[in-house]
Amino acid sequence: MGHRIQFAAKKLLRMALLLLGVSLTAFLLMSASPLDPLQTNVGQAALGTMSQEQIARLEDYWGVNDPPLERYLGWLSSALRGDLGTSLLYRVPVVRVLGERMGSSLWLMAAAWVLSGLLGLTLGVLAGACRGRWPDRLIRGWCILISSTPAFWLALLLLMVFSVWMGIFPIGLSVPIGAEAAAVTLADRLRHAFLPALTLSITGVAGIALHTREKLCGVLESDYVLFARARGESAPSIVLRHGLRNVALPAITLQFASISELIGGSVLVEQVFSYPGLGQAAVTAGLGGDLPLLLGITVLTAALVFGGNLCADLLYGAVDPKIRRGAARR
Repeated sequence: MGHRIQFAAKKLLRMALLLLGVSLTAFLLMSASPLDPLQTNVGQAALGTMSQEQIARLEDYWGVNDPPLERYLGWLSSALRGDLGTSLLYRVPVVRVLGERMGSSLWLMAAAWVLSGLLGLTLGVLAGACRGRWPDRLIRGWCILISSTPAFWLALLLLMVFSVWMGIFPIGLSVPIGAEAAAVTLADRLRHAFLPALTLSITGVAGIALHTREKLCGVLESDYVLFARARGESAPSIVLRHGLRNVALPAITLQFASISELIGGSVLVEQVFSYPGLGQAAVTAGLGGDLPLLLGITVLTAALVFGGNLCADLLYGAVDPKIRRGAARR
């Protein structure tokens, strides 16, 4: 137990350094952006009608005249105290915006993460067990096609088929238009989140399925599997007893590593479906020059990705006893 606590402590220290580097990189990229917050949010025509005093107040509000180092150190000192600042666009605390948008995105990412993992593992095992036959060729062809398909194009296709042509699912948003918050049911949220979650899950299946297939094919060609066949074990028993145990660790690695792909894909998918989540908020903050909100989203998503990798590392010992015994001896 002690080695796990020590391992987790080292990982948390690395996470702190990672978040520091990510926030600094995002700040430097935002500072180097050619977008002018005043022209983007106010407009050149409106600026032409304002006095110099009004323009100066706007520049102070958006922090245009502040030195970059002073702006970053001021944000960092506040962030260390738990204050991520106030959103310049929404004029509310960044923590509040993150809480609202994260609640919407959590439906998408959790559903897509579970569905892509289960479907990818199932298809990979099936393709590896049927290597060279038509199920293997069909699954490989489908995975190659999906892996080369952009997420936004797939989202547009699903939107046209199931929303525009068939009218089964709503066109966009996370709740019905004009409905009060108290009147929105769980079924309404699920209907609005179905197509975005389906898009993210489909795009995440290919990598897991192809990698699982290759690992399982290697296992089925090993000497101990040949010995198991000589003893008279059936093909399903070999796949379940020997195959799944050996592909479990790579599957866990890919499954938790796919969190970063889900977050990146959600930016495009939420734009297509007008879904008010973290991805859409990141695009709005980047284009609108809302530095506190963009830094808050960047730090939060980086923490989610690192947390997923940490969970995968901790699960290795639970899945493979040899890793657990080796860590205990160290």
